Amino acid sequence: MRPPRNARSSGRWSMYPTLHDEVSQLLEENDLYFDFHNDDDAEACIKEKDTNIMGRFVCRNNRCQSNGWSSKKIAITIRMYPEGEYNARVYHQRCKVCKDLGYPILNESYAERVVYRLKKWSGIYVEQPRYSTGSKKPHNRSLCEGCKDGHCSDLRDDWIENEQNSYVGRLF
Repeated sequence: MRPPRNARSSGRWSMYPTLHDEVSQLLEENDLYFDFHNDDDAEACIKEKDTNIMGRFVCRNNRCQSNGWSSKKIAITIRMYPEGEYNARVYHQRCKVCKDLGYPILNESYAERVVYRLKKWSGIYVEQPRYSTGSKKPHNRSLCEGCKDGHCSDLRDDWIENEQNSYVGRLF
């Protein structure tokens, strides 16, 4: 899914209000109705979750030799606001060839992940989605804008691993 022309962006991340229709269709299956919150305001949200989606990136540098890259870990922050509103901030990644910011091309995992979180926050039982486990390459934190902003689930995975290791160390 090509990035919509009206995607709201800070350069390092984007929001996709044009993908709200896909989110809405999936929510309607459970009679849930949310509106897209156009202002990305961490202070006003009532719930927030850092997670990840999958997709591709295209380098913005016309002189770069990169053909783009796929990513199984695109950082995303989903927020819920009062009065049935939400938004999702999708973080960009840098090109490993030229280090310029790449632009995400999202797949269906965007709507599926947003809907999963909104349903869960609304008290609807949902099975945990299967996460892709076949990534051949490690997540490169130096190229991930979500990591730099402290909103990448890869950072949380390290924290959990470190907590488990320190706990195990105390047991023995």
